[in-house]
Amino acid sequence: MTMQNNVLILDFGSQYTQLIARRVRELNIYCEIHPYHHLPEDLSGFKAVILSGSPFSVRAEDAPHPDLSQIKGHLPLLGVCYGAQYMAHFNGGLVRESNIREYGRAKLEVKKEDSPLFKAIPQGSQVWMSHSDTIAELPTGGVRLASTEDVANAAYKIEGEETYAIQFHPEVYHSTHGKQLLENFLIDVAGVEPTWTPAAFVDTTVQELKDKIGDDRVVLGLSGGVDSTVAAVLLHKAIGANLYCIFVNNGLLRKNEFQSVLDQYQHMGLNVKGVDASARFLDALKGEKDPETKRKAIGKVFIDVFDDEAHLVENVTWLAQGTIYPDVIESVSVNGPSVTIKSHHNVGGLPDYMKLKIVEPLRMLFKDEVRRVGAQMGIDPVLLGRHPFPGPGLAIRILGDITAEKVRILQEVDAIFIDGLRKWDLYDKVWQAGAILLPVQSVGVMGDERTYENVVALRAVESTDGMTADWVNLPYAFLQETSNLIINRVKGVNRVVYDISSKPPATIEWE
Repeated sequence: MTMQNNVLILDFGSQYTQLIARRVRELNIYCEIHPYHHLPEDLSGFKAVILSGSPFSVRAEDAPHPDLSQIKGHLPLLGVCYGAQYMAHFNGGLVRESNIREYGRAKLEVKKEDSPLFKAIPQGSQVWMSHSDTIAELPTGGVRLASTEDVANAAYKIEGEETYAIQFHPEVYHSTHGKQLLENFLIDVAGVEPTWTPAAFVDTTVQELKDKIGDDRVVLGLSGGVDSTVAAVLLHKAIGANLYCIFVNNGLLRKNEFQSVLDQYQHMGLNVKGVDASARFLDALKGEKDPETKRKAIGKVFIDVFDDEAHLVENVTWLAQGTIYPDVIESVSVNGPSVTIKSHHNVGGLPDYMKLKIVEPLRMLFKDEVRRVGAQMGIDPVLLGRHPFPGPGLAIRILGDITAEKVRILQEVDAIFIDGLRKWDLYDKVWQAGAILLPVQSVGVMGDERTYENVVALRAVESTDGMTADWVNLPYAFLQETSNLIINRVKGVNRVVYDISSKPPATIEWE
């Protein structure tokens, strides 16, 4: 994707790297994350560079050590935490282990109030520290810009260069003026223009799709979710009737979702075909318990179904996917940055026999940006407000092997939970919710009988893009009512628990 005013973020493995990108995007500035050891060959499209933090120490033998000779002194550069220590350590400064472990909140004392980096940032502004090393001596040409009570060199600049460094994290919410600092660096120092808007994205992407696809035909797998819906409308704006949408029932959807989703698309002008392949998916999953094996089995059948359907449409050249940026980031496996947590069904290549090229119009967007783009194009808010739902569906919410009976049980539980969130006006306050069928049974009493039945866990989180998430403190009365309804109405369940884990360290899904 060709975008102007690009900002390059070099990822050294920090848990906060994606948050840097989020804050930059919130400034209406386009940015991309690249692993530190995969620098883009062509830097001409970038107007500024940010170095992320890292779990590494610059003093360690295996510390990330990229060649910044084409960046430092040539492009405006901001080092964050590890990035600041890296530039000090390898440019004549001294980084040593701190006598005080510097984690948590600190108050910033700006030493150079005329520095453009600290414009509109008051003395005593709260910042967030997260490091065990500290910069004892500044690098050659370094000028101290700010300190905290425990950190003498909390920020510095290299004389004669637009090179800045900070030993705190402006991207986290705990740094109260962090967004202002990023704005100061990118707009005032680097001169980047805030042109990254939903309208600009739609115009640029539609034209790029026209240029790339031409008169070719495209098949797209619709899921009823936000990502595939927005991707479909973007492609429809670009190529019209040459887009063929296929909605596959994999037997692992929510209760009655196959027909309800088809009904939702009726009035959108899209060419949509529903394919019920549930028997094929359930057969392929028979006896499989490992989460990765289940994902790969679903992905294989999904591709096989698409291959069959694509052959029914003449001259299909492209397969479109609703891949978004977190999928891409989490599927990149490098030593440290963006370690693969799980494979994504919609990221990666296709088998040779399929002979289709991939087009992913949302590949560089976070989830909230996808929703804003959808709103820009006039998509129904009900569709845009749908909670994310995993591509493998309920297969990764049924821990262990998959059977038709387990799917039935979980569909019933899930329907009660989701319908309850809507009834209690909680649905739009939750980013994602679902139920998980656990591979354990518990003793219960129903009437005068002893039972030994299934346990289900309910999960509800709040997030902006899925990279981090907090569990939602749902009202006790709601949880009580939902638990009672599930146990009374769903045969096979006698215990309900609520998941209060955040991401990290947990993931949103259990598998």
